[in-house]
Amino acid sequence: MSRIDGRNIDGRHIDGRVDGIVGADLRGADIRNADMSGASFREVGLNGVRMRGVELAEADIDGFIYGLRINGVEVEPLVEAELNRRHPERALLQDRTLTGLLAALDAYDQLWEATYERVASMPPGTVDVSVDEEWSFAQTLRHLVFCTDGWLRWGAQGRREDVFWPAGVPHSAFAADAPGIGIDPAAAPSYDEVLEVRRGRMREVREFLSTITPEQAGSAAEPPPWMDQSEPFDVAQCVWVVLTEEWHHHSYATRDLDLIDTGSGSST
Repeated sequence: MSRIDGRNIDGRHIDGRVDGIVGADLRGADIRNADMSGASFREVGLNGVRMRGVELAEADIDGFIYGLRINGVEVEPLVEAELNRRHPERALLQDRTLTGLLAALDAYDQLWEATYERVASMPPGTVDVSVDEEWSFAQTLRHLVFCTDGWLRWGAQGRREDVFWPAGVPHSAFAADAPGIGIDPAAAPSYDEVLEVRRGRMREVREFLSTITPEQAGSAAEPPPWMDQSEPFDVAQCVWVVLTEEWHHHSYATRDLDLIDTGSGSST
């Protein structure tokens, strides 16, 4: 078996079995008569992909899905409606007023506090278990601190000093640049410290939303360093991103805790 690394794949034809493609530029590739059963896609751009005559059974897709048509049916509205039916608190993200953002924050705070209690009742070391190469529970909380620092402190508040917690976990696409904003890739905080910082950031979000005016919420904001700086954002949007991250990562975290509880899925 062979593994393909790098930005481009030389040549148009690949013979034999490939067990990994990392960092390759496959934009516009023509893939035919290929068996991709059991393949795993992580942080892969699939925008504009066209699939014809494919067989897709028992697949599990998790990510930002917009403009997806299956057999001529637009899927995204159906998925959105079903997720909101299953998780009524998710629908709170549709109201981006200060009142709506505070309501979402209240709901997500309750979800997370209940999850902290759940984790505390699980076997020691659960917070550091990684399921299927995903972030552990502790790493997820560190990532949420990173997101809050970027979108609240840098974006909504416009701070430029003492913004990022050194032990925050950035998304992989920004990992190489993260030391430039004060992130320490070697940081290994205790779970107690992680939880303390995490709760502190959520208090900051609440205090900020409780003190700004609607006019301030609508004022322009500069997105964090990993975003396209030409894309316009306002203060309320920045906080909305924080809360969107809260909901999604709570979903991922509880999914993995369920797997840990049942002994399903590979873990490290």
